[in-house]
Amino acid sequence: MRTIVLDVPEWPGHRPGQHVDVRLTAEDGYQTERSYSIASPPEQELLELTVERLDDGEVSPYLVGELREGDRLELRGPIGGYFVWSAAASAVDESPLLLVAGGSGVVPLMCMLRHRAAAARRPAARLLYSARTADELIYRDELDRLVAARDGLAVTVTLTGAPPPGWTGPTRRIDERMLAGTAWPAAQRPAAFVCGPTGLVEAVAGDLVKLGHDPGRIKIERFGPTGGA
Repeated sequence: MRTIVLDVPEWPGHRPGQHVDVRLTAEDGYQTERSYSIASPPEQELLELTVERLDDGEVSPYLVGELREGDRLELRGPIGGYFVWSAAASAVDESPLLLVAGGSGVVPLMCMLRHRAAAARRPAARLLYSARTADELIYRDELDRLVAARDGLAVTVTLTGAPPPGWTGPTRRIDERMLAGTAWPAAQRPAAFVCGPTGLVEAVAGDLVKLGHDPGRIKIERFGPTGGA
């Protein structure tokens, strides 16, 4: 994983949850393009993308391993108007924020939490975050600091691989029972955002509906073919 900080001339601003397309052009004219969620909040001047290196990827190996300060990238965006959240809008209906992430799906949700931390009024928020191992947790130290602020944010991390010594959190994939124990009750009508591998996102969304949550309040963003973190 690598977080890339970009100075984008005339950046129009973005909403938490949006993404950009990054296009690379080879010397022979071959072009390839991939989408990456924006990690930085709209309150920040510089744009941040947190990129996971995929061994068979065409763009991520360059961004993670070869990109250097001063290099130029071609961006298109911001893109997306469905998977977005605003602290101001949440303050109007006073709905809590429910975030569920698998692996690098935490990136756009982190943008939302950073935006929330910068807001004057902060709705109560819960993040349920699934990763294979503790070493693969993204933003772990920053999430600890946000929780330590004691402003209504709770974070639950579950590991699907071997836990480290002393681990006290759950050690399985996100399931209906875990959601029932960590999510807001359906009666509180939380604004729910679920992001991660396709299998995880579809399973979580289905389980939330089973628990009585309004499907219209559940927004999803998926990547990859199948499977969960």
